[in-house]
Amino acid sequence: MKSLWIALFALLSLTGVVFAENKAVPRDLGQHTRQIVAFDSAEKPGTILISNAERTLHIVLGGGKAARYDISVGREGFTWTGTVTVGRKAEWPEWRPPAEMRQRDPSLPDMVPAGPYNPLGARALYLYANGRDTLYRIHGTNNAPSVGNYETSGCFRLTNADVIELFQTVPEGTKVIVQ
Repeated sequence: MKSLWIALFALLSLTGVVFAENKAVPRDLGQHTRQIVAFDSAEKPGTILISNAERTLHIVLGGGKAARYDISVGREGFTWTGTVTVGRKAEWPEWRPPAEMRQRDPSLPDMVPAGPYNPLGARALYLYANGRDTLYRIHGTNNAPSVGNYETSGCFRLTNADVIELFQTVPEGTKVIVQ
């Protein structure tokens, strides 16, 4: 029986399946950072505005108010600006590092399955431009202390607690402005 398990492990390793290291599984979703703040905007309610400089995500509520969340943004050389839409959403998504990222770091696997070691966390909102996936995401993290920093490859990272709330309130097709 032991040789069967060894053979199965070897086969799965060859297909790019990743096995988590034996480390502690995150047991909480991180803090809720949402605050209702004064926010003047000409954008319609529901629009998301992301500030790379302030490391915040605002959802316009209307009436001069917005819901503000703390986020991590791209590290030096990985920030971007533009207008995109939420093209799709996923709960506990698997992660497939883009080819460009794998070229920078060949040790990255082909795919990381959903779960506590997945860098996309509990939810992901996939950002699209002109109907095409940009490969950028608004997503959670299983490492809540990393939120609020400049350390992603261009995605926008929230605590899992915040991204679960965002996932429930933001429909596909939502306009996202990144500044």
